[in-house]
Amino acid sequence: MKVKEVADLVGISVRTLHHYDEIGLLVPDGTTEAGYRVYSDDNLELLQQILFYRELGFSLKSIKAIVNSAGFDRQKALEMHRSMLLEKRRRLDDILATVEQTIRHTKGEISMTNQEKFKGFDFSHHPYEEEARQRWGDEAVDRSKGKLAAKPGQEQEALGEAMNDIYRKLAELRHGSPAAEEAQAAIGEWYAFLNTLGSYTPEAFRGLGHMYVDDERFTANIDKFGTGLAMFMKEAMEVFADRQIR
Repeated sequence: MKVKEVADLVGISVRTLHHYDEIGLLVPDGTTEAGYRVYSDDNLELLQQILFYRELGFSLKSIKAIVNSAGFDRQKALEMHRSMLLEKRRRLDDILATVEQTIRHTKGEISMTNQEKFKGFDFSHHPYEEEARQRWGDEAVDRSKGKLAAKPGQEQEALGEAMNDIYRKLAELRHGSPAAEEAQAAIGEWYAFLNTLGSYTPEAFRGLGHMYVDDERFTANIDKFGTGLAMFMKEAMEVFADRQIR
C-alpha cells in the first residue's frame, strides 16, 4: 500500500507516517520507481503495535526501543495490550456508572450513599505505603501490588510469572548502561506491566524507582534477582521517564 492509502486506512496523517520513517520507527519495505513509499503487511502489523503503545501513553522513543529490541515478542505484546486496555475499560466503566448515578442523584431521582459517590476511585496501597506517599506523593505508589493481590488466582499467578520474567531480563542487563537501548526496552516492558495493575504517569514511575533504593524492603526483594538490580532499575526508570516527558 502507498502512504496515502495507509493514512486513509488507519486514520492518521501522511506527515505522521513520513515522520515515523524519518526517525526509523516505521520504515516502509519498499519504494516505487517514482520514489513513493510502499508499505507491506509486516509494516502494517508494526504500525498497529506502534498505535497500541501510543494509545497507552508511550513516547515514540520508547516505542522504538521496545519494538526494535532483540527480545520483542509481538504475541506477548498483544496480550499485554489487551490486559492493560481491559483494566482501563473496567476502571472507566466503574467511574462512568458513578457519574450516571450522580446525575440521577442531583436530579432527585435516587439517593446515593457517601460510599456510592466514590465508587470506581481506587486508591488501594501497599502495607507500608504511607511513608512512601509522604516522600514521593500518592501517584507514585497507587494501584500496584494491591491490584495484583485482588485478581483471581490463575490470573494472579500468570501476572506474577510475567513480573518475574521482566525482573530476570533486567537482572541480565544490570551491569550495562541503564540508558542503553536494550535496557530501556526492558524497563519499558516494566512500565507497561505496572500499567496493567493501575495507572502510572512517567513522574509516578520515576518516584517508584526511587522507592526501590530508598526503602530497604523494596531493595531486598528486587535484589534477590541480582545484586544491584534495584539501583539499576531506579536509574533506568529515571531515563525512561525523562524520555516519556520530552
